[in-house]
Amino acid sequence: MLQNNSLLAQLKQNIRASTPRVQGTIKATDKGFGFLEAEDGTSYFIPPPAMKQVVHGDRIEAVIKEDGDKKQADPETLLEASLDRFVARVQKRDGRLAVVPDHPSINLSLKARLKRSLEESDIADGDWVVARLIRHPLRPDDRAFFTQIDELVVKSEDPAVPWRVTLARHALEQECPPAADAWPLKDEGLVREDLTAEPFFTIDGEKTRDMDDALRVEATDDGWTMTVAIADPTAYVDESHPADKEARTRAFTVYLPGQNITMLPEALADDLCSLKPDVERPVLACRLQVGHDGTLGEYRFFAATIRSQARLVYDAVSDWIDGEPNAEAPAAPIAEQLTALAELSRARAAWREANTLVFKDRPDYAFDLDDAGNVLGIRVEERRIAQRMIEEAMIVANACCADLLAKEVGHGIFNVHHAFEPEKIDQALEFLAAQEIPAEREQLSELSRYREFRRALDAREDAWLDVRLRRFQGYTSMSARPGPHFGLGLPAYATWTSPIRKYGDMVNHRLIKRVLKSEVAPVEASQQLTEQLTERRRLNRMAERDVKDWLYVRYLGATLDQGEVYDADIIDIRRGGMRVRLIANGATAFVPAPLIHSDRTQVAIDDKEGRIQIAGEPRYQLGGSLRVKLVEAREATRSLVATPAE
Repeated sequence: MLQNNSLLAQLKQNIRASTPRVQGTIKATDKGFGFLEAEDGTSYFIPPPAMKQVVHGDRIEAVIKEDGDKKQADPETLLEASLDRFVARVQKRDGRLAVVPDHPSINLSLKARLKRSLEESDIADGDWVVARLIRHPLRPDDRAFFTQIDELVVKSEDPAVPWRVTLARHALEQECPPAADAWPLKDEGLVREDLTAEPFFTIDGEKTRDMDDALRVEATDDGWTMTVAIADPTAYVDESHPADKEARTRAFTVYLPGQNITMLPEALADDLCSLKPDVERPVLACRLQVGHDGTLGEYRFFAATIRSQARLVYDAVSDWIDGEPNAEAPAAPIAEQLTALAELSRARAAWREANTLVFKDRPDYAFDLDDAGNVLGIRVEERRIAQRMIEEAMIVANACCADLLAKEVGHGIFNVHHAFEPEKIDQALEFLAAQEIPAEREQLSELSRYREFRRALDAREDAWLDVRLRRFQGYTSMSARPGPHFGLGLPAYATWTSPIRKYGDMVNHRLIKRVLKSEVAPVEASQQLTEQLTERRRLNRMAERDVKDWLYVRYLGATLDQGEVYDADIIDIRRGGMRVRLIANGATAFVPAPLIHSDRTQVAIDDKEGRIQIAGEPRYQLGGSLRVKLVEAREATRSLVATPAE
């Protein structure tokens, strides 16, 4: 009778409607309790018993209960589970199967079953798998967490664990794509100029195999004529080819320490399309004029065949240009061009310094690995003159591509970057006003106004201000339509110089060829494609970072007993401490609040302002530096823990 009582049902509905509820995201702690971070920034405490119903990252709706001045959240409804597809380690105990998610904030053993296609004898304790959450306590009719193991990623003893696990976590391909039986040249309706007698050259890293750009530089009375010749995979792969469909899915070559997962089959990327010396290769080329003052003049795109006459290496070229003792001089026709290219790049850099934007160089860090994947050492790779020469050549070539596509086609694959996210401009203006820095909305949203504003900020040389502003700044995305690139200070930017490694560049190659053949261009790239390219680039960068973090922990963890002290930059300040980057090797480490000072009560952390005080005195801030000592290396979370050494 009670079940059908309309008054009782109405009463329940009224009680529910009057009970305060909040939606937000679960933030777990290593002490059993957690917090619900509401969408308005408010944080609500969740006691340990209630945390057993949720995991870190779940989006939920919770009932808010008040006890005096204290408010706590009681999880009620699951909006979005943080664990859907995830990587985990197998746990076998007394015949029971479970998985432990590979996540720094989730330390739970979840019951599991095997997918029917898997054999239990093939899965051992400690192995790495891909699992899927199929039951959640907050879902109707589910009483507990339960998972299914869908895929064995790698055995626990395999030395390739860091690479395999990372690729699986980001759902990236583990192997290079398969090759076709033959690769016939498809040049219907395209005339190629014969440039095989001209002394083109390449400059790459010592271990580079997919050489995709070659140059020819000539000094003129007005400046320089430069021909940029780019490998032409679309000469072998049309849009109906299986290799193109696979490249479209992969979007980019994945570069990891010690391993590359190519976008195109290796037979194309590392052989047939690679601009190796002394072999003929089809290319798409741009011949352009650069004035003595660095201004870009006329340009012309065309198809050609070249034969590179020299395979040069960055360090060797830099040594020779810088006049290092014992530097080997290239052959005369190449040496003359290198001198001209160095002058051209300096002129272009000066022009960009005056008319666009130039950001400070940051060093790269390279891992030396043995065959088993063990780190032998970490090298700092500074950007030298040879890298800058190639960078300037590629920037000007890509600017030409953007101009051509914008004028002749109206669409393509463009790299668009806005200085500030549109929805964060008001916050940025408020922050700048608090720092007594006058700024107008147009200075943050219009390229021509932003250039001068950015130069004024750079002149302050305020590292704290620069890092704080990054919280409001935008990211580069792919767009089918031309748009400004605030990071380079250019009205439009479209890359075509890496078609072996980037699918968007293959798309732009095909559009350029349409222009050369006077064909009507196809419809513009879909939003789905540009979003996919943007997302895959993000995943690739995360995968590279994650593998490096794993290798850093293994390598530096073995040196903890040496007590080495490192110079470090402060890159983030949170309520629980600060993140720093070690200048010597690029590793990041976390300095927990309890290790910042012996008396925790003396430490005041302002994570919003990015500053830390000790005993009321300013001590650390974003963009600042300090000396630290590593005290712990946690391979389970791929994290390093440090303490100030001052």
